[in-house]
Amino acid sequence: MKKIAFVFPGQGAQYVGMGKDFYEQFPESREVFDRAGELLGMDMKELCFEENDRLNLTEYTQAAMVTTIGAMLAKINSMGIRPQVAAGLSLGEYAALVTAGVLDLYDAIRLVRLRGQLMQEAVPQGVGGMAAVLGMEQAVVEQVCQETNGVVTVANYNCPGQLVISGEIAAVQAASGKLKELGAKRVVPLNVSGPFHSPLLKEAGEKLAMALKDTAIHTPEIPYAANVTAEYVTSAEGISDLLARQISSSVRWQQCVERMIADGVEVFVEIGPGKTISSFVKKIDRTKEVINIDKVEDLEKLAVLSE
Repeated sequence: MKKIAFVFPGQGAQYVGMGKDFYEQFPESREVFDRAGELLGMDMKELCFEENDRLNLTEYTQAAMVTTIGAMLAKINSMGIRPQVAAGLSLGEYAALVTAGVLDLYDAIRLVRLRGQLMQEAVPQGVGGMAAVLGMEQAVVEQVCQETNGVVTVANYNCPGQLVISGEIAAVQAASGKLKELGAKRVVPLNVSGPFHSPLLKEAGEKLAMALKDTAIHTPEIPYAANVTAEYVTSAEGISDLLARQISSSVRWQQCVERMIADGVEVFVEIGPGKTISSFVKKIDRTKEVINIDKVEDLEKLAVLSE
């Protein structure tokens, strides 16, 4: 039996209509959307399935994403398919925590609704920004960030040749210019509402920590790779602190995938909208098998896991 990891995308993968076919075809998926809507006092079906101007706003996106992934997971769990390890990119880490038995799904949805609101409110519009850096060595990007005046840091280590920087707009722009001079293939400003995973969001993390104190955190049933450390977490102790720090810390996604590969993971199953995580895994190690579950018909791909 091959060693399987369930991996989950973060904010930015959302699209109108995500999860609709799961809602329409499976009662366990329908229950997730309906219960999440009741919990948050909003029409989750309208938010996820119909054209609207809220889905791409951080304070709504995060709850919509985790609800959708949770609905997909509900069906996959009913099929009896379980991973040996889990991980998620940024917001996706909450889905990994649900998979690992650390968080109840509805506690996770409640927390990410708050997380999205805190991140949206943390920095006034126009103060912070982010940019993707393509085709530049990690060490060079880190050095440029350190040498740039103002706040700018590496927000995401996605895969070889793709990093994201985040911080004050002027500092991000200055670092972007320097990286282009040094030979970066491309530096692309991102259309985001804040400087996520930068020190500017430290206060948002501290506020989230207060809510985490009132949330049941269970010992992981399977290990999960944490964004902040890229190490396996096997104890409930310290998880709240990791989640609070995650908002303002770098997402070490490449390192998380490398950690799972070193542990013998052969198949990565991406569950959620889009194929972002699948593409990152392939760029990290082309020899690994990647399965993407975004639509109901994708469930057929899981048959190979029971062979």
